[in-house]
Amino acid sequence: MADIQKLKDIAAQVRRDVIRMVYAPASGHPGGALGCADFFTALYFDVLNAKPEKFTMEGDGEDMFFLSNGHLSAVWYSVLARRGFFPVNELGTFRLINSRLQGHPATAEHLPGIRIASGSLGQGLSVACGAALGKKLNNDNNLIFTLHGDGELQEGQIWEAALFAAARKIDNLIATIDYNGQQIDGPVDKINSLGDLHAKWESFGWHVLEMDGHNFENIFEVINNAKQLTGKGKPIVILMKTEMGMGVDFMVGTHHWHGKAPNKDEFEKAMAQLPETLGDY
Repeated sequence: MADIQKLKDIAAQVRRDVIRMVYAPASGHPGGALGCADFFTALYFDVLNAKPEKFTMEGDGEDMFFLSNGHLSAVWYSVLARRGFFPVNELGTFRLINSRLQGHPATAEHLPGIRIASGSLGQGLSVACGAALGKKLNNDNNLIFTLHGDGELQEGQIWEAALFAAARKIDNLIATIDYNGQQIDGPVDKINSLGDLHAKWESFGWHVLEMDGHNFENIFEVINNAKQLTGKGKPIVILMKTEMGMGVDFMVGTHHWHGKAPNKDEFEKAMAQLPETLGDY
């Protein structure tokens, strides 16, 4: 059984890493990264069958994760480093020239944990479908996991992939939507409303679950339920409710911190709210 307090401590440090990472180059996307820190921590420190020391691009014999909304790179890099995929002190190179930690994940740098370049929104689910079918062809019973932004669902390619996954009965795929209601230009409902997402995904032939992305007990309960639904002829999607900017009071619940780095005063205020639990890089 997962040690919830340990995971909370890891997530707290990850949020601290995120703020430090975007502050140093004065560039990055802290809002969604802070909001998904608990999910990434649960995924990499408990859920995924993946061993850092045995990372391969092919992912044979292990679960695979694809980040479709690649602008959340800071939280992913932090969790990968804290999990042992690469040295923690490399987080200090985020968004610098010649760094392996680009603003959006890329493969040319050969950073362990990264299998696709992402950030051009809408493409991750298509890639995940291909990877999931590959596992079926190879008789590999491990699973494919993805994360997408709710604003990203305004991309048509997402729905093409959703139709394809249901039509091909890709039932070794668990997609998660970061359902925080915010995108770069404002609230999702004001930019291009998604309507009833639960009903939409069900109508596309998916199993649909809902989850509190800031409650570790609920995260594990829902993901375990999702796993129980694999192999039953339908792909699975989890609508994960989060708050953009979670952990920093002046960043919570607003699109203004989608892609904006804090200044010195804001950095100090944010860091004062985030406990150093594992040691800063």
